[in-house]
Amino acid sequence: MASNDAQSPAPSESPRRGRRLVAVLAGSALLVAGGAVGVASAHKSIDLDIDGEERTVSTFAGSVDGLLEEQDVTIGEHDAVGPGPDTALSDGMLVVVRSASQIEVQVNGEPTEMWTTAQTTGEAIQSLGEAGRQVTVAASRSLDGTREALDLPLVDDAPVEILTDDDVVRVQPTGPAYLQDVLDLAGVQLGKLDTVEIGSAADGTAQVRITRVSHELRTEAEEIPFETTEEEDPSLYVGQRRVVQEGAAGERIRASLAVLADEEEQSVGEASDYVTVTEPVARVIAVGTKPRPAPAPAPSSSSSSGGSSSSSSGSGGSSSSGSSEESSGSSVSGDVWAALAQCESGGNPSIVSSNGLYHGLYQFSVATWQSVGGSGLPSEASPAEQTERAKALQARSGWGQWPACSARLGLR
Repeated sequence: MASNDAQSPAPSESPRRGRRLVAVLAGSALLVAGGAVGVASAHKSIDLDIDGEERTVSTFAGSVDGLLEEQDVTIGEHDAVGPGPDTALSDGMLVVVRSASQIEVQVNGEPTEMWTTAQTTGEAIQSLGEAGRQVTVAASRSLDGTREALDLPLVDDAPVEILTDDDVVRVQPTGPAYLQDVLDLAGVQLGKLDTVEIGSAADGTAQVRITRVSHELRTEAEEIPFETTEEEDPSLYVGQRRVVQEGAAGERIRASLAVLADEEEQSVGEASDYVTVTEPVARVIAVGTKPRPAPAPAPSSSSSSGGSSSSSSGSGGSSSSGSSEESSGSSVSGDVWAALAQCESGGNPSIVSSNGLYHGLYQFSVATWQSVGGSGLPSEASPAEQTERAKALQARSGWGQWPACSARLGLR
């Protein structure tokens, strides 16, 4: 009995312990279920767009800032995020991140650097050009000629106008298109010196303006004057001169480079130093050094009685007297002037020396001709006037005005 009494409580306790275990397990199950509900409410599926690349991510983050930190996305000072970093996340939300680029633009003609989150050059110009500002970007192609200044497509599935000096071409690229893509589509080729400027039309259409640039070499010629030199010539008498070689001017040039934009002059560079193309040729004059011969002695009259008798007869005296007058120069006969003209010019009243300095029967220089009252050129005057002026010169200055011929004729 005792044993039976001792064992009897076991069956009665078992049901109570079982109920407690069930109760505990049931409580645990509730806790687990409650945790599952909490985890499900924290998990979200987010569409994340970073610079045009979209992907769907799963996150337990509570805010946009937490999501970006979780995805290791760093936001720069000028980058754009939408919605804002403090915005609470909800399932199915779209989060957009746009990285900013610094670009150099012309705003109303003044260069400046600006930040933009646009994904194409066209969008950047359009956004920056608001509030009445005219914004353009100078596109400088790289060595392979395929990209513009911005490392962005020119447009993305949008129209473009290409403007040249004499034409406008409108194209419609499909998808992202860089500058060279657009030019190829329009069939437009750029020269090595051409400039490209990207702007925006009034309706927002991207515009590519091409300026045809060329260089033009310009030259300027200048004459180099020739020199005159003299050479001694022992074959000519002292006082005689002869042109051995006529002079000729030389030429030199210098060059400058002009820059033309659409065939209009923009600038002209500094001219280079002169370069001689043709050397001048000196004028050479031979100057006589040969001493002149002594003049022939004048004939003398006879002192004999026969001579006295001839003198008294008159005819011989007259002849003797005439010869004396010719040699002294006090009264020169026409025959002597004809002989002098024949010696100086061959008797040609219109002749001019090879060097152009001496004219006419008596080879007057213009200065000497004018000094005895002549006008114009001696070679254009009549023979009578030339002889009259020669007589006036001889009376004033003697026969030394014609040194060679007066010596040859025995005049002194």
